[in-house]
Amino acid sequence: MSENIRGAQAIGIANIAMDGTVLDTWYPDPQKFNPEQWAERYPLEVGTTRLGANELTPRMLQLVKLDQDRLVEQVAVRTIIPDLSQPPIDAHDVYLRLHLLSHRLVRPHELHMSNCLELLSNVVWTNKGPCLPENFEWVRGALRSRGLIHVYCVDRLPRMVDYVVPAGVRISEAERVRLGAYLAPGTSVLREGFVSFNSGTLGAAKIEGRLSSGVVIGENSDIGLSSIVMSPRDEKQRRLPLSIGKNCHFGVSSGVVGVSLGDNCDIGNNIVLDSDTPIWFAADEEFRTVNSIEGQDNWSIRREIGYHEPVARQKS
Repeated sequence: MSENIRGAQAIGIANIAMDGTVLDTWYPDPQKFNPEQWAERYPLEVGTTRLGANELTPRMLQLVKLDQDRLVEQVAVRTIIPDLSQPPIDAHDVYLRLHLLSHRLVRPHELHMSNCLELLSNVVWTNKGPCLPENFEWVRGALRSRGLIHVYCVDRLPRMVDYVVPAGVRISEAERVRLGAYLAPGTSVLREGFVSFNSGTLGAAKIEGRLSSGVVIGENSDIGLSSIVMSPRDEKQRRLPLSIGKNCHFGVSSGVVGVSLGDNCDIGNNIVLDSDTPIWFAADEEFRTVNSIEGQDNWSIRREIGYHEPVARQKS
């Protein structure tokens, strides 16, 4: 993200429960801005403010209503974040950051996301809209008059495709990509793949394994079936950045936990590595841990006959 483009703003529709809980906020057209220039042209209040009818397009105004069946009010809001490097302040703020990622306006790790989940509430995500878990069985009965109710999940984060469908991607199972995922054009997330928020692909890639929050995958990489790429946590259990370079290949049921890799690296089937995993370096004929190749290019790590530990060979 450009040093001058540090802020973001958007107008959206928020679902707010009767007890004041913010269930979600949808921002159809988020925008980045230069805070200095924005303050000169639009001296608006920082944070989230509720909008009146005169500030909305007819299309947005149609979405402002009271849903008595769900016991939820749909309201129009404007959210302004002056500096994306600072922590989010409320649920509206978090949802705008998640939209910026999925709209590909910012990349993972270009904005502060460390404490975002603490600001979100647990929500029942349904085909009729988000609901509070505490009164959902009563709400379910009220909603039955509008047809069959499908509950997708009970979680803090929703499916990405219910809010953003980025161009040029393939997603086989909508439930397996969260809002806040960054998927570059040409990316395929196949049926067993999973991409969390603030993670994703920086170029066309194939994801058939699991990417935790904080993980970014380079162009032309292939994360194989049932594999895992998991970022480390800090002392507060928040995910830290982890990167996998370009042209990397993860075999079936393979993965790395807390270890970044450079370009052109291959991990063989059924090999899961963390920073302390002992591996045999064939060229040097000695044991070292995976830590010794952190972030390096051109490594192949596989099982070989005659060795109990994974064998690392430098690719030519």
